[in-house]
Amino acid sequence: MRLLSLCHSPAFRSILFPFASVHPVKNQVSYGILLTIFAYAMFTAHDATIKLLVVTIPVWQILFFRSVTILAGCFIFEGPSLVSKTIRSPIIKPMIVRSILLLVAWISYYSAASYLQLAEVTTLYYAAPVVGTILATIILHERVTWPRWTAVGLGFCGVVIASNPIGLTISWPVYLALQAAVIWASAMVLLRKTALHEKSLIQMAISNVMFILMTVIMMVLHWKTPTMHEMILLCLTGLIAGVGQFALFEGMRQAPVSVLAPFEYTSLVWAFILGYAIWGDIPKTNVFVGAVLILSAGGIIILSERWKRSRAAA
Repeated sequence: MRLLSLCHSPAFRSILFPFASVHPVKNQVSYGILLTIFAYAMFTAHDATIKLLVVTIPVWQILFFRSVTILAGCFIFEGPSLVSKTIRSPIIKPMIVRSILLLVAWISYYSAASYLQLAEVTTLYYAAPVVGTILATIILHERVTWPRWTAVGLGFCGVVIASNPIGLTISWPVYLALQAAVIWASAMVLLRKTALHEKSLIQMAISNVMFILMTVIMMVLHWKTPTMHEMILLCLTGLIAGVGQFALFEGMRQAPVSVLAPFEYTSLVWAFILGYAIWGDIPKTNVFVGAVLILSAGGIIILSERWKRSRAAA
């Protein structure tokens, strides 16, 4: 009981979730952008730990342990009431749909990655922010300004230059990669709709319960007993992914999809940094050029939002 009360304290929450301020933020859009950038940094670190694990541990087992760790974290922070709140949640059905969409997206992505070069599958997958912006105008009726369209297009050009795909032709793996991008974008739009009607921890609980149910059978069939080192990495994967999910869910509560979509490209920049720090990968010139374009896309969004606020205040 003493542990639960400690975990519920604002001081402890601020240590684990530095962006989850207990005070209201005046500039919600900037806060949403900050959370989104942080979320994709966490997701890139999550992918790096998976890359270390997947050599010896099956993907299904990694996803299962990750979801169990995140669910345990939700229970610690929300307390025993998490169960009743989750069952009574008004967004449980759309969150179940979103979880299924994410699983299909990941299966499509990993299937495509087994046939395509990393540069090719990365470029195709990063069509997601473009698709997400289009869907936001159709489904969420967001008004997408020309700076937002410019940022999405510039970011995608940066990814193409950085990835430098060669000889890409229409094939089944290419279709799977594009399918993953479209489904991921659809899941992000659905997240924006649900984020406004439920707490992030409840959404995370629903999503990860679904992932546990959807991966448990394959996890048992492909079970590999982890070493102590692998067990630590499995738990670390869940911790990093949990923080990333919380930041992304909170970011979606603060800003429109069309504003946040281009910042998904920042994960490629984080990938360059971690690749050099962990594996000593030195990016080529085209990678740096692409990174500059990606960062410029984010700058366009930030400057346009500031200009819009200054006009509104004038």
